Formats: sequence, structure tokens, C-alpha cells
Amino acid sequence: MPLGLRRKKNKSRESSNLVENEEVGGQAGGSSVKSTVNGAGLPPPPANLRPKLVFHTQLAHGSPTGRIEGFTNVKELYGKIAETFNLSPPELLFCTLNTHKIDMEKLLGGQIGLEDFIFAHIKGIKKEVEVFKSEDALGLTITDNGAGYAFIKRIKEGSVVDNVKVISVGDHIDCINGKCIVGTRHYEVARMLKELPKDQTFTLKLVEPMKAFEMLEPRSKGAKPASDNKMGTGRGTLRLRAKGPATVEEVPTEFEEKAVKKVDDLLESYMGIRDTELAATMVEVGRDKKNPDEFAMALDEALGDFAFPDEFVFDVWGAIGDAKQGRF
Repeated sequence: MPLGLRRKKNKSRESSNLVENEEVGGQAGGSSVKSTVNGAGLPPPPANLRPKLVFHTQLAHGSPTGRIEGFTNVKELYGKIAETFNLSPPELLFCTLNTHKIDMEKLLGGQIGLEDFIFAHIKGIKKEVEVFKSEDALGLTITDNGAGYAFIKRIKEGSVVDNVKVISVGDHIDCINGKCIVGTRHYEVARMLKELPKDQTFTLKLVEPMKAFEMLEPRSKGAKPASDNKMGTGRGTLRLRAKGPATVEEVPTEFEEKAVKKVDDLLESYMGIRDTELAATMVEVGRDKKNPDEFAMALDEALGDFAFPDEFVFDVWGAIGDAKQGRF
């Protein structure tokens, strides 16, 4: 089936005990919606299929250390963390691995190193800001937490949003022009922002992550992902899958790391989002496909709620091929 003529599927979308007196290096320290990539909304697998792994966690702004286990997707992970610290799951914005800082290159996605330490960032100050859209592009890159919250991953220097100093990397986008977008996937949020009319003012309601006093510092614009960025520091990783139980895998190969980084760059270029788990899923889907048409149909089967442009699919297919040939 020619790539340009394939049919896109339209799918509907809509407690561990705290560890007393435990120290870690550095500072002590969602909502019930569907998430296709991270598996929210799917029934949990039987208990005997869940990895018997224990991870340590803290609240990023400061807390005792907790232990969590028995989760198989991001939504369940947030539920376990919330239970540990006696919070409501919607209070959690996102998690970072091995740092309490709002570091967008350390975001927890679909893989966790077996030795990684999880820091949970919870809701802090709410703010409302008016933005005059003087250019077609706002200069934002959007990601989400896999459980219904979209937030800002990067702000382009010199852009429209860069000139609005109260907007920061890590801010959760709660409403656009009074419309609540909780539960809306990041690619849809990026599209909504892109389609706002030029030369008009719009309103954003934002929620920034809670910060400890020692963490207060000038806002970050977000860093360009480094070529050697790892998806977990442990010697193995726990892969949280959209379908089926979580699995323990080897550390990603050089091919996987390079291919995922390139596909993530393409996601930002075409769709205004970054999502390493989505990129990893696309690389996995395309690993054994023989041509772009076969790859396109496999993407539709695996990720049917994403409407990918044909040009994007061709470029992703090329990126995976380049990684296989070691041309990066």
C-alpha cells in the first residue's frame, strides 16, 4: 500500500513505607485519563507478571525517602508515589531521575534504570499570564507526564514566550484561553498553541513545580539533549510498555540511543513536542520493517491516535536506517 494512500486509524481518546533517616546524594528531597503511549487506562497485569523491583523516591522539594514497587506503567507509578507520601495523584506533575532539579533531560519516561532514584515534582504556585502572539511560532516545546499533564520542556531563546519572564521550563499548562486541557496529549496542546491567531493576545493558566528555597534560581530555557544522554543510569532498565507487563531489559544499545535521539529531534521539528518514550516506541516498531509503507502501517497499528505527516514518517524511517548503518 503506498504510503500516501494508507488509511490512518482514528481511535477514541479521550503504600510503601517511608524509610527513616535514609540519606541520598544531593538534596533530600496525574489525573485519571488515558495515555496511549504509557498505557494509562489499560487493565493492570496479574500480580505474578509484575517485576519484583523496588525503587527509592523522594519529593523533589524535600521529604523522607520512600520505597515503591509493583507498578507497570507511568500512571500506576504516580499512584504509588502519591500513596507513599499521602498525596492525591493529581498533585504530581512529573518525575526526574537522579536529580531533584527541574532538569528536562532527566525526565522519567518509559524507561527507568534499575539503580535510578526517582524525584517527584508536585504542584506549586498557580499563575495566569497574557501573551501577545506577535509571531507564528511561540518558541515552546511541549512534553507530557504520561498521565494527563502537558508541560513546557523548552523555551527558545529570543522567542515570543522567552520575553514573558513569568513562564518557565517545567510549568504545567492547565488552561488555554479558559479551556482546561488536563488530559490532552502533548501533541494536541502543541497544535492548539500553533493554531492560535497571530497578532492577538491569549491567556495561559500555568502551575509551576513546587521548589525548596535552595532551588530558587533564574528560570531555565531547557537544554538541548546531549548526544550521550542515557535513558537510565542503572545497568539494566525497567521498560514501561503501552501493552503488556513492564519488562526488565539491557541498557539501550548505541543504535537505540542514536536512533531515539534523532527521532525525538524529528518529533520536535514536525510536531513541537519531545517524547523519548514515543521515539523509543517508533524505533522499536521500525527495527525490522523492510520499507516505509510497512513501517507506516505498523505505526498506525501501534500509535493510531497520532496523525503523522507522510514526510515525517519518511524521515523517521531514514533516521532508523541511518542508525542501523552507523551513519550518525
